[in-house]
Amino acid sequence: MNAATERLAVRLRGLGAARSQFGRACVILVPYLWLAVFFLVPFLIVLKIAFANIQLSMPPVEPVVTWTADKVLQLRLHFSNFSFVFGDDLYIAAFLNSLKVAGISTVLALLLGYPMAYGIARAPGAWRNVLFLLVVLPFFTSFLLRVYAWLGLLGRSGPINDLLLALGIVHEPLQLLQTDFAVYLGMVYSYLPFMVLPLYSAIEKLDLTLLEAAADLGCRPTKAFFTITLPLTKEGIFAGCLLVFIPAVGEYVIPALLGGPDTLMIGRVVWDEFFGNRDWPVASALAIVLLAILTGFVLLLQRVQSREEEA
Repeated sequence: MNAATERLAVRLRGLGAARSQFGRACVILVPYLWLAVFFLVPFLIVLKIAFANIQLSMPPVEPVVTWTADKVLQLRLHFSNFSFVFGDDLYIAAFLNSLKVAGISTVLALLLGYPMAYGIARAPGAWRNVLFLLVVLPFFTSFLLRVYAWLGLLGRSGPINDLLLALGIVHEPLQLLQTDFAVYLGMVYSYLPFMVLPLYSAIEKLDLTLLEAAADLGCRPTKAFFTITLPLTKEGIFAGCLLVFIPAVGEYVIPALLGGPDTLMIGRVVWDEFFGNRDWPVASALAIVLLAILTGFVLLLQRVQSREEEA
């Protein structure tokens, strides 16, 4: 009887372990399924179009995989789209300008977002929630509406020019729209919360006793910031820079609305190729190259960060 009970208990434990493993597998399967449906499948479709050839039809691409009359499966990959992208000065300039605009916008967001995050993290408990709410409040409205609002603010008859004229700083309205200044302003304004949130999380977890110990040893606040606070919040800086830089590189709405005709960014070029020229293969090749650049940038930052952590 004891042996039978023991065997039954072992079977029940094995059944419970199997059910537990099955439950964990189901939980893990959900995000993988999500990534497969909403990232991998669209990526494969765009990759297939990038290796196709253009044709006058709908959709305007030739099939990559075809069956011949002899029931032979043919795979035709055209690398001319990628060679055309790397051989055209317009696309190279669009990539370089997108990286420049995104990089400068990221630096500006960091310089503005770090003091904001530091102030929120060091504010009293009651004020901290209010300040945090003000940071995330723009997400409650449409991104497009927020960008459109800057059209009225930066216009020649907008509030900013009216204020400058009333104060006597300028004698005629400034041309603020359709300039690089308007693009950088829109970028920083739109993506600043993505910089503040990870910085706030990193600063809030900082051990204040380290700063107190540094002060007791005679360390000045400025030196303590650069030797203690800044190094210990590097993870938040890396995360914030990635969250701002990656979407800023492929931004289309802000340069199209606030920038001028000379504001050349890769998001606008991809839009023109897709809907203006109806050249889907070249547009897909541009998207694949952009994804490769961003992936390489992320891997490089992760490698640098891992080396610093090991050191």
